[in-house]
Amino acid sequence: MAAPSSDVPAGALVLFSGGQDSTTCLAHALEHYARVETAGFDYGQRHRIELECRARIRAALQERFPAWAGRLGPDHMLDISSFGAIGETSLTTQSEIVMLDSGLPSTFVPGRNLVFFVYAAALAYRRGLDVLVGGMCETDYSGYPDCRDATLKALQEAIRLGTEVPFTIETPLMWLSKAQTWALAHELGGDALVELVRNDTHTCYEGDHTTLHDWGYGCGTCPACDLRAKGYRAWRALGAQNG
Repeated sequence: MAAPSSDVPAGALVLFSGGQDSTTCLAHALEHYARVETAGFDYGQRHRIELECRARIRAALQERFPAWAGRLGPDHMLDISSFGAIGETSLTTQSEIVMLDSGLPSTFVPGRNLVFFVYAAALAYRRGLDVLVGGMCETDYSGYPDCRDATLKALQEAIRLGTEVPFTIETPLMWLSKAQTWALAHELGGDALVELVRNDTHTCYEGDHTTLHDWGYGCGTCPACDLRAKGYRAWRALGAQNG
């Protein structure tokens, strides 16, 4: 594992949900920054399993990757549960996951990532961290407008203007397919990190963390499971072709 480059900021705050993407981004930050802290958000999501996964993943990263252990700083859990009350969706209520007339799935929580980054910037300001890392992607994704690169570039500028700090919003997965996200995890931490992602992270919209598939735990049918499964199998198939 490489030492952090001297020409990049020393501190990063990772938006860490306990899912595949944010775990891969956390590993990416640990590989590139000397000091990394994590922020989680309780926004009234209907399944608590992702919040429960977070502590296990952080502990596993410290135990299994000694070169990263000294770089991983405190975790911050931010309670913004009132947000769920004004943005009722399939992720904050027990309603069925369906496609809406807007063309977006009912799992879209309006403004969620915008709120996350504003809270993260306020926390990072106090912690002396100037890179905000998120797992947003507009390649293999559900079409959420607050995951788009243009949205986050505009938000970065607004945060810089509003804080007078040159914050950078970093999205390592923005232009990667889900298969490439699995490949990145393997590049960063080998089979050990892939297994951690497979066994310990949670992505399933239905909150199923009891059914184990080749790609990890989940219901196997929701949009999040579908993306994760297809990406894993595409990555494994590519490896088999190249092996």
